[in-house]
Amino acid sequence: MIYKGRSWKFGRDIDTDAIIPARYLKTSDPDELGKHCMEDADPEFVNKMSRGDIIVADENFGCGSSREHAPISIKAAGVSVIIAKSFARIFYRNAINMGLPIMESAEAVDGISNGDEVQVDTDKGEIINITTGKTYKAKPFPEFVNNIMQQGGLIEYAKAKVKNA
Repeated sequence: MIYKGRSWKFGRDIDTDAIIPARYLKTSDPDELGKHCMEDADPEFVNKMSRGDIIVADENFGCGSSREHAPISIKAAGVSVIIAKSFARIFYRNAINMGLPIMESAEAVDGISNGDEVQVDTDKGEIINITTGKTYKAKPFPEFVNNIMQQGGLIEYAKAKVKNA
């Protein structure tokens, strides 16, 4: 799958409270969670970004609690993909389960500035900084993860498997 959007850079150790503050966890409604995405890291993020934009972050993105609300809020806000040097393991797993594409590439993170236009091909593991013309590599998804992403997450993937069984 190919995604294209403007980059929004964040630092290291962006925890799940910065992604979706605990004060909004009274609901699991994706639309409501999306309104508050990244609010404690950048209070105006959802007002400044456009659907399809890309989050670029340093190390350990999604650390903190194991709440799945964090990737749900990012996906509902309209972020198409996250590129980071590394992800907290539980966030990584939750993002895949929710159908939110994530890519690890330290070189891409270092080579992308806030506001750059970026294209990500998750099948090839290719990240292109359209603004600078530079190309970076990330590890592409294994086939089974790609299948989950194409279905929109683990639940939709399981429904499709049962339907076709």
